[in-house]
Amino acid sequence: MQHKIISIQHIKKTYKIGDEIIEALKDVSLTIYNNEYVALMGPSGSGKSTLMNMLGCLDSPTSGEYILNGNSVAKMSDNALAEVRNKEIGFVFQTFNLLPRATTLENVALPLVYSGMSKEARNKRASEVLESVGLGNRMNHKPNELSGGQRQRVAIARALVNNPAIILADEPTGNLDSKTSVEIMGLFEEIHKKGNTIILVTHEEDIALHAHRIVRLRDGLVESDTPNTKITTYKNRMEEFN
Repeated sequence: MQHKIISIQHIKKTYKIGDEIIEALKDVSLTIYNNEYVALMGPSGSGKSTLMNMLGCLDSPTSGEYILNGNSVAKMSDNALAEVRNKEIGFVFQTFNLLPRATTLENVALPLVYSGMSKEARNKRASEVLESVGLGNRMNHKPNELSGGQRQRVAIARALVNNPAIILADEPTGNLDSKTSVEIMGLFEEIHKKGNTIILVTHEEDIALHAHRIVRLRDGLVESDTPNTKITTYKNRMEEFN
C-alpha cells in the first residue's frame, strides 16, 4: 500500500494588506503519496506559490491541517521545522538562489553544514551529487562561470545533497531556453525513478506534462486533480530538437 507523505485538509491562507483581506487559499485539500510526481498548475494569483510555501513549511496556514509524514506540522517546534526543511525537503527555485562567491562544490555542500559531518565528508557527498547531475567537471566554478542550465543543475544537486524524500521545484525552468528546460526535466525524471516524491509548480503546460498527476488551482481552490494520461518524457521531447 502506498504511503501518504503529505496530507493537507481544508487549508486556508489569508493576508491582510492595509484594510483589504486577500484570500490566497480558500479551502484546499490534497493528498500526495510517496514517489508521486505531481505538477501544481494555475495562472498567476491562483494560489500555487502560496500552496508551495505551505508544503515546504516556509509559511503556515491561517486554518486547516498539514500532516507531513504522519506528523502535524502545526505542532512542530521551530527547530523541528528547520530540520524538516533541511533534511526532508529539497527546494529548487526559478532563480537558483546560489551564493555568488562560493564555488559549485561549496554551494552544494552548504545544507550539510548543520548535519555535524566533517568538511571532508560534506565535500565527498557534494561531489557525488554533482557527478550525478553531470557537473563533476565544474566543481570549482563560481555561478557566474556557468550557464543557466548548469546553475539550475547546481541548485538541484544542492536540493538532493541531504537525501530528502520530497523535492519541491518552483518554476524550475522559468529562466531557461526550451532545450535546456527539457534537459532539466530529464534530470527530474531520473530523480523520480530513484524514488523521490516530486512536486513541481509551473504555469507552463508542456512542463506540467512531464508529471504523472496534474493539480490545477484557480482562485485559491483546486479546480481539478487528475492523472496525466499524456506523460511527456525527456526522450520524446529531445526528438523535437534533433
